[in-house]
Amino acid sequence: MNRAEPLVLGIETSCDETGIGIVRGRTLLSNTIASSMDEHARYGGVVPEVAARAHLEALQPAIETALAEASVRLDDLDAIAVTSGPGLAGALMVGVGAAKALAVSLGKPLYAVNHLVGHIAADLLTGDEVEYPTVALLVSGGHTSLLLVRDLTSDVEMLGETMDDAAGEAFDKIARILGLPYPGGPEIDRAAASGDPDAIRFPRGLSRASDMAKHRYDFSFSGLKTAVARWIEQRQAEGRPVPVADVAASFRESVVDVLVTKALAACKDHDVPRLLLGGGVIANRRLREVALTRGEAAGVAVRIPPLSLCTDNGAMIAALASQLIMSGRRPSTLAFGADSTLPVTEIQVDEEGAS
Repeated sequence: MNRAEPLVLGIETSCDETGIGIVRGRTLLSNTIASSMDEHARYGGVVPEVAARAHLEALQPAIETALAEASVRLDDLDAIAVTSGPGLAGALMVGVGAAKALAVSLGKPLYAVNHLVGHIAADLLTGDEVEYPTVALLVSGGHTSLLLVRDLTSDVEMLGETMDDAAGEAFDKIARILGLPYPGGPEIDRAAASGDPDAIRFPRGLSRASDMAKHRYDFSFSGLKTAVARWIEQRQAEGRPVPVADVAASFRESVVDVLVTKALAACKDHDVPRLLLGGGVIANRRLREVALTRGEAAGVAVRIPPLSLCTDNGAMIAALASQLIMSGRRPSTLAFGADSTLPVTEIQVDEEGAS
């Protein structure tokens, strides 16, 4: 194996996107993504069984596409990497099974890694150096997490996470209430473009002084969702039209305010002048804009990977495994399985020889 610049194929199937990525060291060679989002749109959200079946159908074509794009063969690979969790159990099982089959058939080492830590590793593929420690804010349909990363391969601490709906889920639910299509994030973003973010003052979850002592870095969007729904119901009961653009903009502003405020508080509290953003919701224009503006004012350097590397993808999984290999970590055994609640502190699963 080339430990200086290992050639790694990564498999990511934690939700509704089948991601196959190939990297050489920290160089991105292929980032192939097959999404089943259209299949879930009719249900207004991700259906686990549909996602798992879509992964089964998409995996082989996606692997072939990635290999062709990278101009490499399976035999050329130094290692296989796969997301073992967290995520949807059935979806994870498809990727884990495929990765084990590839590793055994090719006689290649296998690295089972953490999906959330993979989002942090995506930034390595930009070509810039990543300084540690860094605070990472990961925002997606299934996760809203605030992490302190002292070392990517050995020391990641969960500072806080969502206590109910993830931010992406909240966007989907409010979009449905407003009569907008799934997925809700892009639709809310479009509607909010012509709205007034200060038109309605919606609540900021877990931001009161009484909440901050215990939940300083945690998130809650359930109360916000209820507040928006009740505001719309009241408006309709009065026979008045619902200003969709203003509601979307005001709702988005509440979510963005909470995310950025808590992330910058973590940077200040831990004396870390760096903030890394990751996850699909980072595609939200207002979130990127506010994070960059407020980060600069606070003296915090905000890093945002290309949007193609923010959503779930196999390249980030390959990048994390590549770093593990270069740091001397041994491969995973074949004993691991899919773990839908894998803690972020478990960066690699079932390393050979680990106690």
